[in-house]
Amino acid sequence: MRARTRIRTHPAGPVLLALAATGSVPATPLSPAFAAEPAATADLRADVDRDGRVDVTGDTDTAGEDSWTVGRGAVTLPNIDDDTKRCPVTGPGGRPLSDAKLAACNDASDTEVNGRTDAADLARVRSTPLPGLPADAKGSLKVTAGAKQTHVFLKRSGRWVLITPRTRLTAVEVCSGVEFGVEATDVIRNTAKWDGRTVIRLTVASAAGTTSDEVTLRVAPLLTHHHLQQTQQVMVTKAQGEQVFRRFVRNLEKEVRRAGITKPLVTFDKYGDIWAQDFVEPAYVGMTGPGGRRQVMRVMLRSAQPDREAGRELFEKIRGRDIGVVQVTDRSEQRDWSLNSMGNLETVPPYAHNGRSFPAGRIIMGERKDSGARPSQVMRTMLKSQGLQDPLLLDTSWLGVGHVDEFVQFLPADTPRGWRIGVAAPEAGLKLLRDARQAGHGRTKMFSVPRLGDRPAPRETIEQALASRHLVADNTMAARRIAANLEILKRETGVTDDEIVRVPALYTRDMEVSAGGRATPMPRLTRMGGDAALADAAGKHGQQKWLAEKSDASAAPATVTTSAYVPGAVNGVLLARDRYLAPKQWGPVVGGKDIFTQAVTAVYRRAGLKVSYIDDWYTYHLGMGEVHCGTNTLRDASGAWWQSTARR
Repeated sequence: MRARTRIRTHPAGPVLLALAATGSVPATPLSPAFAAEPAATADLRADVDRDGRVDVTGDTDTAGEDSWTVGRGAVTLPNIDDDTKRCPVTGPGGRPLSDAKLAACNDASDTEVNGRTDAADLARVRSTPLPGLPADAKGSLKVTAGAKQTHVFLKRSGRWVLITPRTRLTAVEVCSGVEFGVEATDVIRNTAKWDGRTVIRLTVASAAGTTSDEVTLRVAPLLTHHHLQQTQQVMVTKAQGEQVFRRFVRNLEKEVRRAGITKPLVTFDKYGDIWAQDFVEPAYVGMTGPGGRRQVMRVMLRSAQPDREAGRELFEKIRGRDIGVVQVTDRSEQRDWSLNSMGNLETVPPYAHNGRSFPAGRIIMGERKDSGARPSQVMRTMLKSQGLQDPLLLDTSWLGVGHVDEFVQFLPADTPRGWRIGVAAPEAGLKLLRDARQAGHGRTKMFSVPRLGDRPAPRETIEQALASRHLVADNTMAARRIAANLEILKRETGVTDDEIVRVPALYTRDMEVSAGGRATPMPRLTRMGGDAALADAAGKHGQQKWLAEKSDASAAPATVTTSAYVPGAVNGVLLARDRYLAPKQWGPVVGGKDIFTQAVTAVYRRAGLKVSYIDDWYTYHLGMGEVHCGTNTLRDASGAWWQSTARR
């Protein structure tokens, strides 16, 4: 047990300071109590061992109570949900609130504990009973670190009362011991400004002397999900008026039920942004609550795109009981709007390698090394400040949209590591075409997708695709870029070649950027010509914004960017540990079978996954995205993030 902070009455300076802080009358050299030892020692306890109980009789919650590590130390939640749905979403006259005002309201923005559900979000701290104190004994509580980010409540007569500088514990309360509830008012955003720690000091003063004790808590880290966490619910945008989108949502519902997910879809209805993956990243915070029950709060992390209205619906509709929203704003950082979409944020499952451990997984994000553009510094600072998922940057310069979900994924596996890396394999896609041509099927249509209304179906053949000006060169380039990123992942995680799933894919050029920074859109073979719907969808995915910004660039190196030619199979959704939903391939049909569907299915089956397909050609694929880009998942976060499942 660590030594307690004890202030005796005979060192005059500390006594006068301590008692002045509590408002008590100090002893004098003539008083009998001046040389006496305190009748008891103040002892403040928190849930240091994270079992949901504060031990006030033994010593399980004393060792390490003045420090904090990933594995031990008291945890508090950032109480940023809205348990009773009290936060307004409109202002006077029904006018929309600003983004700042939407974000400013949550359960921690007032000084009340709003019912039983709000009380469940409080971390508990207790003082041990101090029987035998003089009747004039009084206690006070002070937050000595993290005061601006912390509320402490006292449980008094069955109610939670906010602790203020004027709050005093009575002699009865001090003698019998009291319970406190602690909430953080925000997540950690920048450790240079607040490292998440809260230090609470209890001071007890009486005629017998003054004694103090402290405990340290830290706000739970904000963590993103990885694919070893079970999918519990799927999110999608309901695009109004478009039959093709309504059909997609119906088909998605069927696939979700087939995967054993019983909760209904979460739908975004208001702003029409079809890219549900991009304006939000579901995350979570958690601690062990009273009684040992895991207390988890989902946190919807809004993309760092202030002008993307769809993120407002997270506050207006999604925020509620045990669901909070975090947004970051940095209007000075708009070098590459698309990089700030959340499709450009994925999470490697837990691992340990080369002396570094990531028990909650590790974030990956894409940057454009060719131009130096990176995702928002404010967002990356916040993610790194959590202390557990230090973001790793991969190079997505070669992709028009620039998101990591366009070429890499992580798949559960019954292996010592517990997961594998899935990557797009352009060389395998080219081989499928070449083999088909060699077998005499060069005149077979490259795509089997049917015409939709006035939107023309693709017309090129396998032979024409292979003979096109850029297809082979661009896929050779894509394969080289993917291999370079894979080397980064192998070096950082320890993954071997045997743990890599190579999924057939093909990319096609969508633009050229000259050495002077001028961006030139490229026709995506004949299937892309003149499609107005494509232009609109691409704009929503950030492509038009990126083009405009690149056109103004003054020193961008010459480069080519691509997007999926055949619907990108790796850009799908893991619905269950053994069930994967991929975009329908619509590849060449030879002998009555789609050669890309056959090849993709075979690869995933060897990886232990059952594959189903959903048509996203006219909904997402033509907009340079796939089913993953148009959906999102809420995953199980009940596990203890501090108990490492990382494997070497």
